[in-house]
Amino acid sequence: MTLQTQAPVIGAHPAQTLEDRAYGKVFWRIVPFLMLCYVVAYLDRVNVGFAKLQMSSELGLSEAAYGIGAGIFFIGYFLFEVPSNIIMNKVGARVWIARIMLTWGIISAAFMFTSSETVFFVLRFLLGVAEAGFFPGIILYLTAWYPAHRRARIITTFMSAIPISAIFGNPLSGLLMDSFHGTHGLSGWQWMFLIEAIPAILFGVATFFYLDDTIRGAKWLNDEEKRVLTVNIEAENQAKTASPHSVGATLTDRRVWLMCLIYFCFVLGQYGLNFWMPTIVKASGVNGNLNIGLISAIPYICTFVVMLALGRSADRLRERRWHLIVPALIAAGGFVAATMATSTTVSIVCLSLAAAGAISCAPLFWSLPTAFLAGTGAAAGIAWINSVGNLAGFLGPFLVGYLKDFTGTNSAGMYLLAAALVIGSLAVLTVPAKSVNR
Repeated sequence: MTLQTQAPVIGAHPAQTLEDRAYGKVFWRIVPFLMLCYVVAYLDRVNVGFAKLQMSSELGLSEAAYGIGAGIFFIGYFLFEVPSNIIMNKVGARVWIARIMLTWGIISAAFMFTSSETVFFVLRFLLGVAEAGFFPGIILYLTAWYPAHRRARIITTFMSAIPISAIFGNPLSGLLMDSFHGTHGLSGWQWMFLIEAIPAILFGVATFFYLDDTIRGAKWLNDEEKRVLTVNIEAENQAKTASPHSVGATLTDRRVWLMCLIYFCFVLGQYGLNFWMPTIVKASGVNGNLNIGLISAIPYICTFVVMLALGRSADRLRERRWHLIVPALIAAGGFVAATMATSTTVSIVCLSLAAAGAISCAPLFWSLPTAFLAGTGAAAGIAWINSVGNLAGFLGPFLVGYLKDFTGTNSAGMYLLAAALVIGSLAVLTVPAKSVNR
């Protein structure tokens, strides 16, 4: 149930309702800022894919070793995700998200000192520890502001930061590596890590002063607007009578484990693509780090458009399952077709289908668990689902690298990613439509 205060009719059109005005304020106040934070986070998480183009040869990293280093981030992420989200639920988003951004910015900059395989592994693990809790913390934060029927579009808009970070970050990474290579005796990849870490530190400081923890604490909302937003959230939380109410109950809930399986499959496809995109584009015949960055941005431009369209459609139709299944199956087809590509153009078309489908699944997925989780169950459940699912971020890059070393081609890895997306789609079909279509 939502509360709407109708405004008077002006001319032939009704004026915007109080509720719509309130949500408009919330959107412009917090969503663009959180998107920028996530752009920075995602860039620092996956820019190792570009660093690989120079770093692997300089440090003597094998494809499998790179895959382990890229993925070990998610082991640290897994171990500290739930504790981080529970702490945020107690101390508030403003303080905790600021802490996360500051620590990951410092560690990301430290990657410029990578001198061996061991140092690379250690820093990637510590980066995962530092960033643990950021994404599920944001999802939890948004559930405190938006009810279910508005949430898919908002989460999709927030997570459009993923393709945005690639659209601008890929060419930027390539440009930094080419332009700064050899400056003051440092390689281009070292400069890239240092320069791209600076925004995380700056946004960490800004977060502390900018974010509001609760609706009631938002000075930029008037009392009527706060009342409308609070009533909507309280009504939704009261309706979630089936939500587990403790950490233990959450971690043993079968629905939560089903969500873990679904998300694991989708994340496997997403990160298998993200970490290997520059390598796949290079293998298609593109030369030069800047050119690779520009070409590999094309699939993410397609992803940005598709994500926003699917999020809007899911909220308008209040349908969640098929908005996940269809793009996942299209992505699986894109991965398989990419193995048969005979030119750079065909390869990019296939990768665009794969990226648009696989990456769009991530924001649309979060409409499923947030439809039944509330309170402590939401804090623990969202973090647990995200941490277990993101173990695929370790397994995906490692398996793609291992299969490439073993077979000498990218094909086996692409088949693996396609299979994971199909399994995830089948799992979505087992979710009762009436429990999530709201």
